[in-house]
Amino acid sequence: NLSSPNVFSNNLLNNLGNLAGTKPYIRVGGNTQDYAIFNSYLDVASVGIFNTNISSDYPTTLTIGPPYFESYQTWPDTKFIHGFNLGRNSTTARQALVESVPYACEALQNGKLLYWELGNEPDLYKISAQGPVRPPSWNERDYVDEWLHWTQEIREAMRKPCPRLASRKNYKYYAPSFAGASNSLDPIETWEDGLDRDKDIAVITSHNYISGAEVPGVTLQGTLMNHTSNVVSIQKQLNESRHLAALPDRLEPDLPFVLGEHNSLYNQGRPGLSNTFGATLWGVDFNLYCAANNIRRVHMHQGTNYRYQSWQPIDTDKTSKGTKAPYYGNIAVAAFLGDLTKSPPSIVNLPLPGEQESAYARYTSGGRVSKLMVINLMEYNATAGNNYTNDYPRPIERYTFQLPSDVGFGKSVKLQRLMANGSDAITGVSFNGYSYNYELDNGKPVILHNVTQGERVDVDKDGRLCVDVPRSSAVILDLGC
Repeated sequence: NLSSPNVFSNNLLNNLGNLAGTKPYIRVGGNTQDYAIFNSYLDVASVGIFNTNISSDYPTTLTIGPPYFESYQTWPDTKFIHGFNLGRNSTTARQALVESVPYACEALQNGKLLYWELGNEPDLYKISAQGPVRPPSWNERDYVDEWLHWTQEIREAMRKPCPRLASRKNYKYYAPSFAGASNSLDPIETWEDGLDRDKDIAVITSHNYISGAEVPGVTLQGTLMNHTSNVVSIQKQLNESRHLAALPDRLEPDLPFVLGEHNSLYNQGRPGLSNTFGATLWGVDFNLYCAANNIRRVHMHQGTNYRYQSWQPIDTDKTSKGTKAPYYGNIAVAAFLGDLTKSPPSIVNLPLPGEQESAYARYTSGGRVSKLMVINLMEYNATAGNNYTNDYPRPIERYTFQLPSDVGFGKSVKLQRLMANGSDAITGVSFNGYSYNYELDNGKPVILHNVTQGERVDVDKDGRLCVDVPRSSAVILDLGC
């Protein structure tokens, strides 16, 4: 709350904002969105009860009170997507939904609201492993009818306390927030059934995970540190996006397509995989491949004690407060993309022969290549006590690029490396020689004097640029264009 804001989290968001030109947009949603029941008499932010038969990661009996909405005031210059509960459909839950609207909209006035969201992964409502909340007969038409009814009710409840946010121009949603492209509801049929009849959807959202935390056979090299795996996974989303865009114009399907939730392994990730430096490299490759294929935005799912989290905001009996390895991948992606508030760059995937490596080029709006990035996904494990530690020196791979003449042959190019001791490392990560660890300066960047910084390589007289990349690492080549 305002009396004790989480400064550490805000510092980490500021780091990203300093690179991207704006702080990340925060989606307040996920599974708990559809468990949360508002109680106007509750004098604390939330009260949660865990049912470990359903999940030990989050409360499945969850009540939120008016103080909950104070949290939206604690991070300056941050926009939020607020998720309303659609999953619980009792009379009490529906009344609580409507009663929460004035509190939510008043907290998100004055530029803090990005969009609304109603329901998390409704395509799993009748098949959820946490317990179905709709009958087997519930179909696309039923979902659309519910969504239209309750978005209209929410708007009505908003008109008096927040007339500006209830206006046609500003009353907009992320939708449908399906778990994927092939579950129990079809996104194309949902759109054809009139989901956007009221023209209040601003962004089409889908969710994506590479695999599951408990799925047999999941490995760091084969599942996460694998460019082909990323391409195949993202291709399913691109197919959905193309089919939506091909619908008749009267349905207005040509809206921005984003991943409203994604990360490595669903069910909050697996220790030894999702929290490693290998997963950091996975995230860089995944997010840049999305950017190269016109997926406009990606939201990496976070949660307290989650294995795939970028940071742990507080100390708990399960996880210590701190910056986790995946955060450094977030920083590297932001550094490569640059200031998105100016002219947005164009990202191009540069095909490489092996599935354990990838490369990308960043072009300016004027069409000049300004940066290159190489991600080496070849597993190299170096953590003591790991049963699979490599007992040989870390190999180095060489990559050669032929640059266009307008880059300037003979010039010197700056390198920014994303490094750790190996793919299995969960600590000791750095980007461009900096640490963002909580212990050093509460998440602010701190230069590490034992890590190389300021490396440069030269473009030769024929326009060739060679860079050496250790296995299980990545590097940005800033051409200065």
